[in-house]
Amino acid sequence: MNINKLLEKQNITKYRLSKISGVPHTTINDICNKRVSIEKCSAETLYKLAKALDVTIEDLLAESMEYRQGFEMFKSNVCHWVKDMGDMDFIIDTLENDRIRRLYRKKWYPESLYLLAMVDYLCRENDLPICAEYGDIRSARLREPIYPSSVIAMCALSRNDKPKHDSYAQAIPEFLRFNIVEGEVRNVY
Repeated sequence: MNINKLLEKQNITKYRLSKISGVPHTTINDICNKRVSIEKCSAETLYKLAKALDVTIEDLLAESMEYRQGFEMFKSNVCHWVKDMGDMDFIIDTLENDRIRRLYRKKWYPESLYLLAMVDYLCRENDLPICAEYGDIRSARLREPIYPSSVIAMCALSRNDKPKHDSYAQAIPEFLRFNIVEGEVRNVY
């Protein structure tokens, strides 16, 4: 998470963070103004900042160290985030951090559309209005359907496409809108 957003969210000034953490004000100022990249900070500095802000070091580095993982892993992580955070906190966190648009700008279309579908699905499930901010992205659609790897494996084993047809017919509408075949997002372990 961006350190400036953390400071704003916790209503802490850079000067106060310096006093709480023991990290020099100039270092914090340089990180906040992007003169120094946070991933280049020492482990000690990261530890002190994370402790003072009551977040993990991973939280501090997440935005700068974001890398693309496999789509199945991404889907699994999103489902676990929903389970761990709860529907409302997941929606709020995703929208506040503008993850959907960030992924879309990186041209990570399946991930961006999956996240938007998840937010829309959770809004429907909780009788919340759909966030109008992503109307432009909602008009996007993947060229080819993306099926879960388990469905692909079942098709290969059975040597027919019936599992694809069945999963498509049972897919959650918010995901299917983007050509993502997803039938279960709650049953994660």
